[in-house]
Amino acid sequence: MRFMMLVIPKGYEKAAADFAPPAELVARMTKYNDSLTKAGVLLGLDGLRPPATGARVRFAGGKPKVTDGPFTEAKEVLGGYWIIQVKSRAEAIEWAKRAPMQDGDIIEVRQVQEISDFPPDVQKAAGR
Repeated sequence: MRFMMLVIPKGYEKAAADFAPPAELVARMTKYNDSLTKAGVLLGLDGLRPPATGARVRFAGGKPKVTDGPFTEAKEVLGGYWIIQVKSRAEAIEWAKRAPMQDGDIIEVRQVQEISDFPPDVQKAAGR
């Protein structure tokens, strides 16, 4: 089972475009990432630049509309993610609980949806 652990850092929606995390946090995060690798569960990971550097494309009435960041209506934004492969949701949650996060941060754990999870008609529509 693949899971995505989504990092939602407290206050990241207001981070400046040139934001950099504290070196001490990066060192702890690197150690955690190494533990995921050594356990053989890590498939991928990345940090994301602050929303001030991003853009959103909204779709309404058949037309896309682009809004440059920061996004004033955002209360929580993604700061990064891990993709892990484990045996269960409980195991994914256990890994998330070990992450070296700061006070107020959130990790949302979501299972990756596989094509085999869908009914046959949806699999067929996807060319499977």
